Amino acid sequence: MSERVSWVPEGVDTGKPSAARLYDYLLGGGHNFAADRALAERFLQAQPNARTIARLNRAFLRRAVLFMMVNGIRQFLDLGSGIPTVGNVHEIAQTADARARVVYVDFEEVAVAHSQLILEDHPNATIIQEDMTQPAAVLAAARESGLVDFSQPVGVLTVGVFHFVPPQADPRAVVAAYRDAVPEGSYLAFSQFTQDLQPEEMAGVVEVMKKSQNPMFPRTRSEIEGFLDGFEVVEPGIVPLPLWRPEGTNTDDPDKAGIYAVVGRKV
Repeated sequence: MSERVSWVPEGVDTGKPSAARLYDYLLGGGHNFAADRALAERFLQAQPNARTIARLNRAFLRRAVLFMMVNGIRQFLDLGSGIPTVGNVHEIAQTADARARVVYVDFEEVAVAHSQLILEDHPNATIIQEDMTQPAAVLAAARESGLVDFSQPVGVLTVGVFHFVPPQADPRAVVAAYRDAVPEGSYLAFSQFTQDLQPEEMAGVVEVMKKSQNPMFPRTRSEIEGFLDGFEVVEPGIVPLPLWRPEGTNTDDPDKAGIYAVVGRKV
């Protein structure tokens, strides 16, 4: 049975789980439905560390944005931004510099609706409803927003989303299109699930997600390296989430992180 509450956009089938709402649930958010929670519980059975992985991925996003800010980036394109939760990119960036500009990109209706609500009073941040695997449409909408000047360095964020891009969508070409649209000195933050870490658990997750709207495609370190053509990989390279420039005492087991993280600078 589908749920219907005031914040659900018309036409959304709440009986069909989505990856964006599953992630929201794993992070402790409240914008998810029974179908999403049921899928998340199966996800947790396959990967008991899933809540920690979601937290670590969100923490990587924060560190990557702050790293880019330190290196002069003041405008961001957040691909597959998901449902807004604590620590959104505009909050992180604008705390460091109120002039920072952010364009979020997502296709999921609930994610877009909540982003629009949250960003109503934020002139330097917006959400565009586009499929990130269609770079031409995304880039055109980003230009139209007036918040991204593609003659200046851009921070492109693809955090925890490319494991939903199937091989037939040619993810390498998708990344290349965004790389080619931004000038030298731009940065790419990238994280995605890998079968290199906890392969048995990852295989279980893939099976669970086959029954959802968003099947998953984990990738090896070498496959991720292929996405970084044209980027100079910054230290410490392609590493499990908790090992990418950790802050303070780091007690998370990198072998259970599930996801590789990396940041590259366009050269």
